[in-house]
Parts: sequence; C-alpha cells; structure tokens
Amino acid sequence: MIKIAMVEDDIQLADLLTQYLKQFNIEVTNFEEPFLALSSLRIHKYDLLILDLTLPGMDGLDVCKEVVDKYNIPIIISSARSDITDKVTALQLGADDYLPKPYDPRELEVRIKTILRRYNQHNEDVKEDKKKLFKLDIEKREITKKGQYIKLTAAEYEVLSLLLKREGFVVTREEIFDNSDLLNHDYENSGSLAVIINRIRQKIEDNPKEPTHLQTIRGMGYKFLQ
Repeated sequence: MIKIAMVEDDIQLADLLTQYLKQFNIEVTNFEEPFLALSSLRIHKYDLLILDLTLPGMDGLDVCKEVVDKYNIPIIISSARSDITDKVTALQLGADDYLPKPYDPRELEVRIKTILRRYNQHNEDVKEDKKKLFKLDIEKREITKKGQYIKLTAAEYEVLSLLLKREGFVVTREEIFDNSDLLNHDYENSGSLAVIINRIRQKIEDNPKEPTHLQTIRGMGYKFLQ
C-alpha cells in the first residue's frame, strides 16, 4: 500500500482524488490545513506528499521549503496557480513535480508511480553505495577504503581504478595495458604488472597472501570484488 499525505483545502477535489487513487492501492490522507500536515509528517511515515499552494494560514511554497528541509519525501505540487514563477520556485525549492489544475486524476496516478519508482531506485543505489568498502573519486583521482585515502602511485591508481570500474568482471592483462597511459606491453614482458598488483594488494588487502578483493583469475586476468 502506497501511503500519501495530501494538503488540499478543496474538499470535493480531495475526496475525488482519494477515491480514485484507492483503486490503485494508494491510500491518501488529506489535510485541509498545512499545519496539521506538518504535524502528521513528524509522526507518520508517508511515501509522497501532494501539496496545493493556495492554503489557509501558510503559503504552499513555505510548506514545500519546510518539508524539503526536514523530511526525505518526494513532493508533487498540485496547484491552480499558473504563474511560471511559482512553478520555477517550487522546483528550485526541491519539489519533484508540478501538476497544474485542472488535471485528469489518471495523470496524477501515473506521476505518483513514476516518481516513486525513481525515488526508490535512488534510495537503493545510495544504500548499495554505502555498503561498499572501496570508492573511486574520478575527479580527485582518489580511491578510499572505508573512507580512508589509499596512497597509490600513478600506475597503481590506473590499474586499481580500472578494476573498480569493472567490479565483478574479469579484466584481462591486455585490457589493462590498452586502457593505461602509463603502462605499455614492455611491462607485460618484464612481469612488472604482477609487481604492481602485489603492491596494490599490500595496500588494500587484510591478508595480501590470500586476497579477497583483488583476485587473480588464472589464465584470464584479474577480478575486483568488494
């Protein structure tokens, strides 16, 4: 069940939307006054907020700003105010969508599901990223483990960054040479790539002799695992 908070002082519209969305497993709790909605947000968990702009006691843009500042919840503005400035301001404040009245309830249902799909995927990506021990910052040319900077030579950085980008896949020695500005095939002949791999393991592995992250796949190349 998708749970939605709606701030709408037009009772007929609120009832219409509530009944329509119910058939799509969307439960709407409407608040005629913004202060009641803000109080409820402090106590209850909602998946999304539908917000009118013309409200008693508090302008919808001020409500939008407060919700964005305090809560991690997507917002759809549902308003009859046609001034482009209101739309731009709402989106700049952090609203996810702006639906001008009047509109077909079917459009609202589609937008709700589209926003929640993107929002939930983003949250999953963030959670997954937080789980990772190693992170690559391409702009800074830095690699960290558990937030700690790993001191690498230029060649070590090139090799490890490539393996991180291809995490979970086997990267052949030829691919490493082809994607490196510092290494050439003389390294392959001299065995220096193996030396670089060993130096990286010394810096990132708990036990370099039994690596769990930078693995050698015999006859193929290397694989990086978090």
